[in-house]
Parts: sequence; structure tokens; C-alpha cells
Amino acid sequence: MSTAPSATAKSGIAIQQSTGGPETQAASQTVELHSAPGAVATLVGDLRELFKVKVTAMVLITTWAGFYLGSMRSGISSMQRGLLETLIGVALVSAGASALNEALERKSDAKMIRTSNRPIATGRISLLQGLALGLGAVVLGGFWLLYTTNLLTVALALMTVFTYVAIYTPLKRVTTLATFIGAFPGAAGPLLGWTAARGQIEWPGVALFAILFFWQFPHFMAIAWLYRHDYGRAGIKMLPVVQPDGLSTVIEALVYAVLMIPVSLAPWWLGMAGLPYAILAVILGLFYLGYTIRFSRILRATSETQSRMFARDLLKVSVIYLPLLLTGLMLGAMIR
Repeated sequence: MSTAPSATAKSGIAIQQSTGGPETQAASQTVELHSAPGAVATLVGDLRELFKVKVTAMVLITTWAGFYLGSMRSGISSMQRGLLETLIGVALVSAGASALNEALERKSDAKMIRTSNRPIATGRISLLQGLALGLGAVVLGGFWLLYTTNLLTVALALMTVFTYVAIYTPLKRVTTLATFIGAFPGAAGPLLGWTAARGQIEWPGVALFAILFFWQFPHFMAIAWLYRHDYGRAGIKMLPVVQPDGLSTVIEALVYAVLMIPVSLAPWWLGMAGLPYAILAVILGLFYLGYTIRFSRILRATSETQSRMFARDLLKVSVIYLPLLLTGLMLGAMIR
């Protein structure tokens, strides 16, 4: 009797080798089931990073403040007409601008530790996909604002995108003046909210714009100092990179922190809020200035750890200061 395997047996072995047994197939199916949610979570995380959800959220907070104060001026409730529609449109435009920014900065992002894991920089989202998502969000947001608000708000929103993407973003590799230019789109949120509610640019709306404009400089000087080595590797011309001794960084932060106090009082002078707001604005402004003065100790810091601590503390205070000031202004407008 021959001991060679029959044709049927050979076939059975071949089938088992190619397809695996029942246990292998079950394990494969389990891996697929578990990997699908993981892939979705990764995609959601990449989209959150692409659209800079935290930055967009801050833009929406300031837009809400502008819309609320403009609505109070008009004598209507911000919750009854147009607030949600405005926030949706501004969110789309802001998210689209962020995606376009990341598409243009993909090479410099890849060189910085802080941004090296961004989806376009790593290739998880292609350049074409990033551009399509960014442009799509901007266009959709523009049409949405046109349908739900007014032409002025649309024009300001698109001008903000153009300044941020086409001027500020490429200029960062050329001159430190990019920070000043970038502060204009960075301050647009409350003005967009104001024009959405009022349909025109007025001095109170300009005052809100000015508050955001001046607030940014101590805030961003702290960021620029914290990540100056990253910016240097990427060839981005921030003040701490061009003038590494830190003196110009400190001076710029201090000048704008001092100016922040009278600028934050502009809503009081314009009759948007009463004396309680003015008192709060001065107290908060002095607090912000105090931490900016403390930030100047980077010039005499004895270690990188100590230097970073001063910058990080100013950054934290700046993020606390702005919502408190805007909340105080909104409450002040309600009870004046």
C-alpha cells in the first residue's frame, strides 16, 4: 500500500494553507472588526488636527461675543435670530483656512517637533485632499454666510482667509512683520459676529476687533519663545529666532500688554458697558501686564527650564484673560 498522500488529501492541505482553519479565519475577522473603529478614530483625529478644532473653537467664542453684543445693540435676542447660522458659517471658513494653512506649511511642519505629526506633514492626508477639504469648507462657509447673514460679513470672512493663507502664511518665512499682519485675521472673530448681527461696521465692533488684535501679541510672544528652536529649524522668522537674546520679544510683549489696558476700556467709553466692566477690565489688564513683566525675566533666566516656565505662565494667563474679559463685557452690556 502506497504511503503517498492522495490527490484529495493534497488538495485539502493546499486549501488549509491558503485559507487557514476556522480559528485563523475567526481571528482575522476579529482583527478587522477591531481595526475598523481604530481607523475611524484616526481619521477623526486627523480631521480635528487639519481643521485646528481648538483654534476654531476660540474663533467661535469671540464671534459669539461680537454677535451677542451687536444683537444687544439692535435690541434683539442673539438666541432668536442668526447666532447658530453665523457660528456654523464662521466655523466652516475658519476650519477651511486652517486646512489650507497646513497644506502650505506641510514641509516646515514636518521639521518642527510640535507639528511634525500633522496629517498632511506625515502624508496621512495627501496635499490634494487637504487643499480640497480646505477650499471646500471655505466655499461652503462663504455661501452659507451669504444665505444666512449679509454680504459684508461674507466679504470680511473671505478677506480674513486671504490674509491668513495668502499673505501671513508665506510671509512667516520672510520677515518678523508676519506676526503683525497675522494679527489682523486673528482678530476678525468678534467683528464678523458684530457685522452678522448689525449688517455694518461700527465703532463698537472695531473696539472688539482692537481688543483681540492687541491681546494676541503677549500671547504669541510667549508661544514664539517656547517654540523658538522649532521655528528656527523650520526657517520661520519669529522674533526669538531672528533676535535670540529675547530683548525684542520682551519689548513687543510689554508694549502691547500696556496698550491692552486702554484698549480694553474702549467698550466702556463707547457706552457698551458700565463702570463695573471698566473696573474689571483694569484689574484683568493689570494682571495680564504683571505676568508679561514676569515674562521679561527670560532675559535673566539661568536655565532653559526656568525660561520656559516664564513663557508658559504668560501663555496660560493670556488664555484665561480673554474669556474673562469678554464674559465681563457681555454681562456688563446686559446690566448697564
